[in-house]
Amino acid sequence: MRKVVLSPSGWLTWAGVAVFLTFVTSLIVAVVVSSFGTVWLGTWLPAGFTGKWWEQTWSEFGLGNTLLVTLEVALLVVLISVLLGVPAAYVLARRTFPGKKIVSLLLLLPLLVPPITYGIPLATLLYQWGLGGNMTGVVLANLVPSLPFVVLTMTPFVEQVDRRVEDAARTLGAGTPRIMFSVLGPLLLPGILAGAVMVLVRTVGMFELTFLTSGADSETLVVALYAAKSGAGIRADQTVDAIAVVYMLSTVLLLLVALRFVNPTQLVTRVKEAAND
Repeated sequence: MRKVVLSPSGWLTWAGVAVFLTFVTSLIVAVVVSSFGTVWLGTWLPAGFTGKWWEQTWSEFGLGNTLLVTLEVALLVVLISVLLGVPAAYVLARRTFPGKKIVSLLLLLPLLVPPITYGIPLATLLYQWGLGGNMTGVVLANLVPSLPFVVLTMTPFVEQVDRRVEDAARTLGAGTPRIMFSVLGPLLLPGILAGAVMVLVRTVGMFELTFLTSGADSETLVVALYAAKSGAGIRADQTVDAIAVVYMLSTVLLLLVALRFVNPTQLVTRVKEAAND
């Protein structure tokens, strides 16, 4: 068996990783334990454990409806972003037109600029149009960074597909819609799934745009967590911790389900292969 010898820098790196993982794990365990604790003051563990905080949190904050709204918003944003982003990425990769570089720059802006910067004027505009305070406004607001993300993610995937594949399909009589769905679709599927996974996780965790455009019936879980912590009134810390645990578990569950169907590393691998070609 080959013996692994680490240099001093290697030991420092692994020590840093161990400290980081220990710190993160301790935070997660503390929040989970606190959500079931009764009184926790200056001791290693709470004085007792109870499930009443979860019952109170579920009924008081309507977590069932909040989870449903979060799932609906995330899936709608993913679906619309893919349906609009893939054709846009195809045009950006295959066509040359005046102002193409400007369009690419404009697509980058929502990803580079902090969401709160454009979120306030965007929310103001949506409220003026009567679209704020409901699910429509939340979906439209989240599409602003998600759609460009899908376009920029899919462009390298389209570029790596040989044009001769499309030319051969056209020679055999296939039209543009058939080429997009039957020829390019299977080839672009890994990129579509990778982009969808990233948009899904990003939308569930998007606070600023959702907070500015949501109403009482269109709050997602991350906004409900903020409202529980910073809203008016006095609440037990255990109820806030319970919502935090639900948010963490829902995010992890969505990510695990998504990773069941796609490996995001395919994105990096395929882009590198395209660059080498």
